Amino acid sequence: QVQLVESGGGLVQAGGSLRLSCAASGRTFGTSTMGWFRQAPGKEREFVAAVSWSGGNTYYADSVKGRFTISRDNAKNTVYLQMNSLKPEDTAVYYCAADPRLGYRDYRVPNYYYWGQGTQVTVSS
Repeated sequence: QVQLVESGGGLVQAGGSLRLSCAASGRTFGTSTMGWFRQAPGKEREFVAAVSWSGGNTYYADSVKGRFTISRDNAKNTVYLQMNSLKPEDTAVYYCAADPRLGYRDYRVPNYYYWGQGTQVTVSS
C-alpha cells in the first residue's frame, strides 16, 4: 500500500519555475517506479515524467524534455518534479503516481495503481 500527497503547485508567470513534491508513505515506495502526470481542463490525463526505483533512470514526455527534471530521495520517501521555463500550456492539475510492477519507461495512465490527489499548476502568459 502506498499513499501519495503532492504539494508545491501554484500560480507562476510564463518562463518561471516551480518545484513539485510528492510525499509517499508505505513499504513499497523504495521499489516503485514513480511518475508524474497532468490533466488540463477538458483533456485526458497525460504522462509527464517517470523515474526508476533507484533514481538512476528517467523518462520524459517530449513536451517537457529539457525543461522538467524528475528526481527522488528514497531516504525521504519523496519524488520531485522541477519545472523550468514554464509555458501557459503547462497549466494543469499535476498528479503523482506509483507502481512497483512497472519499468521507468511505462507512460500509460491505466498501468499505475497508486495516485495522489493532485496539485494545481497555473502558468499565466
